[in-house]
Amino acid sequence: MTKIIIVEDDPMIAEIYFKKFSNSGFEVFPATTAEQALGIAKVEKIDVVMTDLIMPKMDGFQLISELRNGRYDPDIKIIVTSNLSQKDDRDKAVHLGADGFVAKSDFSPSELVAEIQRLLGQYQQQRKNEARISEAAEPADSDKRNNQKRILLIEDEDIFVDMFGGKLEQDGFHVESANNGAWGLKEALKNDYDLYVIDMMMPAMTGEEIVEKLKMEDKTKNIPIIILSASVDEVAAEKVIAMGVTKFYVKTQVTPSELSDKIAEILNKS
Repeated sequence: MTKIIIVEDDPMIAEIYFKKFSNSGFEVFPATTAEQALGIAKVEKIDVVMTDLIMPKMDGFQLISELRNGRYDPDIKIIVTSNLSQKDDRDKAVHLGADGFVAKSDFSPSELVAEIQRLLGQYQQQRKNEARISEAAEPADSDKRNNQKRILLIEDEDIFVDMFGGKLEQDGFHVESANNGAWGLKEALKNDYDLYVIDMMMPAMTGEEIVEKLKMEDKTKNIPIIILSASVDEVAAEKVIAMGVTKFYVKTQVTPSELSDKIAEILNKS
């Protein structure tokens, strides 16, 4: 059973969330303050913390920082549910260590449960992908792997992760994937990659927003970016190309081999 701390200081909303999540199979630990949530996280094996940003005393940003300070389980997933949906708030939450950001006003309580379940499913798939990559890296091949080009594939559809990621690995690239935009940006800023492949339409943060953020950071601003889009949108394509992306593809119109060849061409030039 998934253990979730729900940090909500409005008693009526807290009661509704408790019932909805409990009825959906979660073990719910309600908390009215960030301090109370931290106390629970110290003694319980928590899977996810769902928190608002505006709270008395310690706010949601401070709670995220505390949970990521090394004294708590690093595997706890932190999902922000807030009516503060400005891009700066979302970016700050992700930088501090949040795994997802949900605009509370966009979801009914039942829809919120479904969205949290969807995000947790994506995180589980992310762990599977990481495990698959780890298992593929035999100790004897460690020196070879150290020389591989590292690709971050930010894509929420498993079929495209398997199709494009599988071909890239087959061609000798080291591929890591992220199943939502916020998680992808977090990985991009935390780790070192040689190239990013980013879907335009992603949960939690769009491809355009990810590109904008990557181009603002000294660490990532010069790393090549390939954008994948589900549709032919010339305006959107021109916009991200103007932002400095290297290539724009409609993902149903590019084969895995073509993508792999283009990546090899880009990285051989860099």
